[in-house]
Amino acid sequence: MTEVPDVDHSLNNPDTLTKYKTAAQISQKVLQAVTSWCTEGAQILSICERGDQLLEEETGKVYKGKKVTKGNAHPTTVSPSSIVTPYTPLATDAEEASTVLKKSEVVKIQLGAQIDGFGTIVCDTLVVPAAEGESQTPSGRLADLLLATHYANELLLRLLLPAGLLNAGGEEEGPKTPAEKPAVKQSRINALVHKVAETYGCSIVENTTSWIFDRNEIEGKKKIVLAPTEGVKGEGLPDVGEVWGVEVALSLGSGKVKPLDHRPTLHRRTATTYGLKRPSSRQLLSEAVKKFGTFPFSLRQLDDERGAKMGALECVRGNVLRQYDVVGDKDGEPVTRLFSTVVITKNGITRLSAPPLLDPAKYASEKKIEDEEILKILQQPIARSTGAKKNKKKKKAAAKKEAAESGDGESSGEE
Repeated sequence: MTEVPDVDHSLNNPDTLTKYKTAAQISQKVLQAVTSWCTEGAQILSICERGDQLLEEETGKVYKGKKVTKGNAHPTTVSPSSIVTPYTPLATDAEEASTVLKKSEVVKIQLGAQIDGFGTIVCDTLVVPAAEGESQTPSGRLADLLLATHYANELLLRLLLPAGLLNAGGEEEGPKTPAEKPAVKQSRINALVHKVAETYGCSIVENTTSWIFDRNEIEGKKKIVLAPTEGVKGEGLPDVGEVWGVEVALSLGSGKVKPLDHRPTLHRRTATTYGLKRPSSRQLLSEAVKKFGTFPFSLRQLDDERGAKMGALECVRGNVLRQYDVVGDKDGEPVTRLFSTVVITKNGITRLSAPPLLDPAKYASEKKIEDEEILKILQQPIARSTGAKKNKKKKKAAAKKEAAESGDGESSGEE
């Protein structure tokens, strides 16, 4: 009997990064579409349903005929105003299903695709325009919040770079000795990001967490926690050869959160086994595992939404499903969130799926960052520019060749 060799699912296998990038392209495409649908009066439920349909269509176009799982790594969610967590209502909950977006309110869109268990999740924050194609340019406190979120995210990404990584020589430069620079501790990361938020009169949302990703896993063994509450702490730091989900969430309030009355509709399979008694519970678990594996899903994505609501009670009680409660800002203030899936290689950090970069020049604020250490970090790149060096090397080689040919011509002329 021929033994099937174990497949290397790490980034040492080029196929792994290709699958991550394919999933990321889909996540970005769907995010762009969902963003265009978020206009004044648009129904949140309808936006989420359309987003999931598009995710399914796009993942269905790739790896056809291959024995790989594919689908959503995170359902489409739209969280308005002070809601912190991903939110997606159910059609069978009439009051929540009728919720529509309001002009000029802050909205967080989160979604994600996965190919062969390699998921890429992305979240962006936008200000709801009156109609598709229009844009809102906030000022005042809302501008402060958006600028703070942008700079906090850019700072965090740079603080996640392994110590001395960009100081080490690339292949084109030859070997160099990495700078003797200690890794940035989680406490220091918290302090610096807090400074950015404080500069703009904002607060980090408590327990904002970035996780290491793995195959079929979006909450791995390593995590970085911003504004941790008592008993909560981070674990480990990023390293080369890892994929991370990086999150930043800020509030115009205190950053404290509270549970909301909205029905929890997002769930995820756990590793726990439990003898479920209700038929609706067994049906829910079976369908969820078959369709979504260990990735988060919404009850509205299941065939029998009403039955799923009943079955979810026992599944959560037996801990076979994890329930994502809906929480909001304790002060009822607007909240922003950004989520990027990034890969760390020897050349630095690459954003696989990430929100579009904000243009600070378009936002009017009386506040600005003046801390020299933070400004210096923000000026640093997150990756080595390998393409430019390769082009430079080619140009040098071409120049040498041209010089040599010119010299040969002169010599023959003298003869």
